[in-house]
Amino acid sequence: MNNLLNIKTPAEAQAAALKSEYGLENVGLTNLRQTYWNLPIEALYEEIIFRGEAQITQQGPLVTKTGQHTGRSASDKVIVCETNSENHVWWGEYNRPLAPEKFDELYGRLQGFLQGRDLFVQDCYVGADPEYQMPIRVVTELAWHSMFVRNMFLPLKTNEEYRRHIPSFTVIVAPNFRALPQMDQTASNTFIALNLDQRLCLIGNTAYAGEIKKAVFTVMNYFLPLDGVMPMHCSANVGKAGDVALFFGLSGTGKTTLSADPLRGLIGDDEHGWSDNGIFNFEGGCYAKVIQLSPTAEPQIYATTRRFGTILENVVFDPVTRLIDLDDATITENTRASYPLEFIDNALSEKRAGHPKHIVLLTCDASGVMPPIARLTPEQAMYQFISGYTAKIAGTEVGLGTEPEITFSACFGGPFMVHHPSVYADLLKKKILRYGVNCWLVNTGWVGGPYGIGKRISIRYTRAMLNAALSGALQNVEYTTDPIFGFQVPQRCPDVPADVLDPSSSWHDQKAYLQRYRALAVRFVDNFKKFELQCPPEVIAAGPRL
Repeated sequence: MNNLLNIKTPAEAQAAALKSEYGLENVGLTNLRQTYWNLPIEALYEEIIFRGEAQITQQGPLVTKTGQHTGRSASDKVIVCETNSENHVWWGEYNRPLAPEKFDELYGRLQGFLQGRDLFVQDCYVGADPEYQMPIRVVTELAWHSMFVRNMFLPLKTNEEYRRHIPSFTVIVAPNFRALPQMDQTASNTFIALNLDQRLCLIGNTAYAGEIKKAVFTVMNYFLPLDGVMPMHCSANVGKAGDVALFFGLSGTGKTTLSADPLRGLIGDDEHGWSDNGIFNFEGGCYAKVIQLSPTAEPQIYATTRRFGTILENVVFDPVTRLIDLDDATITENTRASYPLEFIDNALSEKRAGHPKHIVLLTCDASGVMPPIARLTPEQAMYQFISGYTAKIAGTEVGLGTEPEITFSACFGGPFMVHHPSVYADLLKKKILRYGVNCWLVNTGWVGGPYGIGKRISIRYTRAMLNAALSGALQNVEYTTDPIFGFQVPQRCPDVPADVLDPSSSWHDQKAYLQRYRALAVRFVDNFKKFELQCPPEVIAAGPRL
């Protein structure tokens, strides 16, 4: 905020109460009007409302709009190409290089832009395993972004911790600052610029809070594999017997929904690490899609949209009654809720558990041909993991239309992978074999035909299949071998109709089904060609047979 009139704000008197001795001048931010250090949620509410950044809806959630960007701007992410990291980075579509001098010029202008303004700082941690925990700092122009950070990452516990906090990585977010593509060599006015050597990330010209979350995830995806730790775009939960399950998948495939199981403890809904100590959450909160959220199918997530402390992004509400409408996609299909993990009743406070017994690869198949559940060999799991097949759901990224778009996103999170996918695949394979993990493919997409003809698989059936897989109920049933992909498909499952288990039986035209299935298999083979040089022959052989 550019407070030209020097108006005193609600939390100004407490702005420096939790200030770190390691100040912002260490990253070149000086001559600021006021810096608000580590404000709690209640104080941030007051600042947000005072600054007109959001409105309070019934029962207390804040509703805010993110402006022109209602999803991630994946094509605007750049990584500084410098000597210490350039040989580790998988340069290409998702990791575009930026010259060090261009980063410095961009940052110099940003430093000038921020002078005289108010900034908000949150000092926190990423990673619930103390052995691999990273102290970070997020500096934001908007108060509601500071609250988002407070929700999403792991807070410090004492005043002394705040005073002594020294970040290993700093993120600076300035939605009102625009890059100049002709000068900065950025793709547009929007930028997410990572400098791994300076341990600094700059985000500008976008207020979509998911950019903050995913920038930090990208940082962890770079540093953790260097220590032999597997970073994962997955949710995780654990049963009463200590049996951990991981759910890999892109946005919209059901990671958050399916991991919020009332019968299992929630470790986290989106980003995790797998070390020799077990599974640990990177975050302290959830960032769930809430479009058409069902109070019956997803009661715990639905309840968070009626709680003080939740931030609702781009959700439509009635300004008179202050009632929200989760079914209204007028602003975007990608409506979001940010809330602390503790808002889910069965969330684990420690955000950690042992090694997984099951890995579930989630895909949202818009073609309507993939089975709703299949058992995979370790090699098939590696093939599917590297392929990362799904359909992007409308609104998650800038430029997507209303219909799902078939895509292959390596490691079920290509935009966030810094190393080559083979690095992550090799780490995952070693851990699967070492700990004897059962691997499953679950389709949360369409049956009875492609998008527009068939219908999306019921969450109730998907939950029933997952419960059967995780409980061992599918261990002794008969399986058939998929003729094209080769994985094992169960012939029966408790509480699931046979025609759901066999997608071909729900198509009216068998010839059309086979044509669509073979066409999808061709897409798999073509996509995998770019990975074959780095993959062992047994993984290549685990792909479709045409």
